[in-house]
Amino acid sequence: MKTLTLSILLGLAVAVYCMPVSQITGQDESFAKNYLKKFFNLTEEEGPAVRRGISPLNKKLAEMQRFFGLQITGSLDADTLAMMKKPRCGVPDEQVARFSTFGNNLKWQKNSLTYRIENYTPDMSVAEVDDSIDKALQVWAKVTPLRFTRIYSGIADIMISFGRGAHGDYYPFDGPDGTLAHAFAPSPGIGGDAHFDEDETFTFRSNTGYVLFMVAAHEFGHSLGLSHSDDPGALMYPVYSYSNPDTYVLPRDDINGIQSLYGRNPNPVGPGPTAPTTPDACDSTMVLDAVATLRGEMLFFKDRFFWRNHPQSNTPQQTLITNFWPNAPVDIDAAYESQQSDHVLLFKGHKVWAFSGYDLVSGYPKPISSFGLPKTVKKVDAALYDEQSGKTLFFVGSEYYSYDEATKKMDEGFPKQVDETFLGMTSKVTAALQHGGYTYLYSGPQMFEYAMWSGRLYRVLRNSYFLPCTKY
Repeated sequence: MKTLTLSILLGLAVAVYCMPVSQITGQDESFAKNYLKKFFNLTEEEGPAVRRGISPLNKKLAEMQRFFGLQITGSLDADTLAMMKKPRCGVPDEQVARFSTFGNNLKWQKNSLTYRIENYTPDMSVAEVDDSIDKALQVWAKVTPLRFTRIYSGIADIMISFGRGAHGDYYPFDGPDGTLAHAFAPSPGIGGDAHFDEDETFTFRSNTGYVLFMVAAHEFGHSLGLSHSDDPGALMYPVYSYSNPDTYVLPRDDINGIQSLYGRNPNPVGPGPTAPTTPDACDSTMVLDAVATLRGEMLFFKDRFFWRNHPQSNTPQQTLITNFWPNAPVDIDAAYESQQSDHVLLFKGHKVWAFSGYDLVSGYPKPISSFGLPKTVKKVDAALYDEQSGKTLFFVGSEYYSYDEATKKMDEGFPKQVDETFLGMTSKVTAALQHGGYTYLYSGPQMFEYAMWSGRLYRVLRNSYFLPCTKY
């Protein structure tokens, strides 16, 4: 029987907050082995190499850790296990790059394709399903010569159906959550078809279930010949993330992928929104939005994303902010970790959000004036928590304020000029961080290292000092 390329989109990616976890159990080890067999081609081996301690399991653990940007230890640790337990796609992760295709010329040899909706989910109205499917196909049509026509009987190029459990293609669904949908790469017969798990709750716009438009747009990427991308901002990234269908713009990585197969749209409709790109830690001109700490890790924010980096690791893990904190803002202005309250606080405009774990703290977002900042302050440029004093510094333009985390009040005698305390810092502070007894003030793509209390400037560094480029 002909081998078919199957891609399976698994559930919602809610990132795991780094909290203490229980000790790795035998059940965890068994789970990890099965995971690596399924997604990283782990095989059971015996022989001299294994006896000398060169374990295939350790090799595959290191491979998996490298793929997901985890600390490469080659052993099953808490972060690795947490990543394994995230709902995810069923396609193996080996040899995935920034956009990828199925290879072997698995693409349609024509630009006019038909689709047919065979049945409907009861979760949504017929009109909502029709609209979601049409919009999901148009995501790809807007940037290629591909055109889609709906038919109501007969066999279409892309047959779309909802089913549960065993539904006739030898790849049964698994009940609520887990597998959301799957699709087949272009080929005769079942090729191009997309199946959606009826045990899921699909929605038109609400984030209380899985937005059908987002799931379908991803699956149709597979129907057209794209496999997965390791770009966490790409539509073809293996895990689901919510976006508003009304404002969704196909990211640049996906455009590059689909146009490598079919070319550009010869008749684009006017200049639309710019395709979003994923920030690159190797960009020496990048200006970070904010930096903060999180229980020993460093967090670096840019646009919709942030990187998590453990001081002992040289492989920062990049993810969408809303995959970690679903209720968080994006394109933030400032951030800091309050060890007094054990909260991470994110600032955008005149509001502040506080998170405990990945949950929004009750009562937030609040106005930044709740800290005692004057109402004339419209935004905070950077924030810095000082462990020794328990004070938080808020940088606003050329000035900074000092906030006492214990008394919940602003200190008297502020604001002060930044360069009064931090000598030579005459440009705008765009982010701030304290680490190892030093204060690091970011200004543009540079970082200034100061002694906290003397204000002595030691070094001027690049952003890459704590956020390394891992491409080389």
